[in-house]
Amino acid sequence: MCLAIPCRIVELRGDMATGEVGGIEREVSVMMTPGVKVGDYVVVHAGFAIQVVDREEAEENLRILTRMARETEKARAKARSVPQSGAGDKDRERSD
Repeated sequence: MCLAIPCRIVELRGDMATGEVGGIEREVSVMMTPGVKVGDYVVVHAGFAIQVVDREEAEENLRILTRMARETEKARAKARSVPQSGAGDKDRERSD
């Protein structure tokens, strides 16, 4: 599954830009968002800014993504803490 992540444009260099989200900066192609300016928020998918969005929408999307990441990590931690029986256990039961 692929996600599009909102980020803020902090530097422009022709069709390329530096986008920042959560203190991390990445190179972003802005060739599909003509007129984008430093300070604008864009939605980035596969390294390309695909849409300019307002700050409120970008921040709400980031809150949702952060909440999803936390819940996923909680579920993974819970799954790791539950003992799992493997195929070897069933084989042993059959041989008894």
